[in-house]
Amino acid sequence: MSSLLKLSAAALAAVALSACATKGFVRNTVDTGLTTERAARTDGDNALQTDINGVKGEVATLKNDVAALRRDLTALRTEFGAKITAMENGMKFAFPVTFAFDDDAVRDDDRPGLDRFVSVVNKYYGGSLLTVEGFADPAGSPRYNEALSKRRAESVASYLTQAGVQGISMRTVGMGSTRQVVQGAERDEPGAQANRRVVFVIETKGPDAMTAAIQ
Repeated sequence: MSSLLKLSAAALAAVALSACATKGFVRNTVDTGLTTERAARTDGDNALQTDINGVKGEVATLKNDVAALRRDLTALRTEFGAKITAMENGMKFAFPVTFAFDDDAVRDDDRPGLDRFVSVVNKYYGGSLLTVEGFADPAGSPRYNEALSKRRAESVASYLTQAGVQGISMRTVGMGSTRQVVQGAERDEPGAQANRRVVFVIETKGPDAMTAAIQ
């Protein structure tokens, strides 16, 4: 074989080897890319499933918490006679927490209901604003009744603090003889004691607060 032919054959062999090497490199690169893509897709799917499972868990927990809240609010109604009304930003609790004529002391009979109310507030309404509204019957002057109703609200707020309420802001308001339950009833007249009462309003603006409408 002539030198020229030998050279040509060697050149062709080099080109063929180069082509094979290039194809092999491309194939390996493609395979590596596909493997990486599959791994990334699998990791993404796993992360997505983890997120979905986490959301499902949070939803289940929320449902359980709401169900527990409903049970506790219902217990306040059935065991302690509370009237509970859902508001736009919270809840209103009208307890049969009443006072003797011209008195602002919390009665012993009302302590169990207030204790239960404290447990509900601590459990579900963290970070909220609790307003204690005090009321008086219409006996006496408007100025005197406003001061008396304010003292009643403060007396109840003090009891709530002693009973362990926590994680909320609390304020007291004296409403005087406004919003009478039994219109005109005073002193020892039937229905007068219902006018001497407190009402709780919870504004659920806190990050941990919950609310649920009770039918």
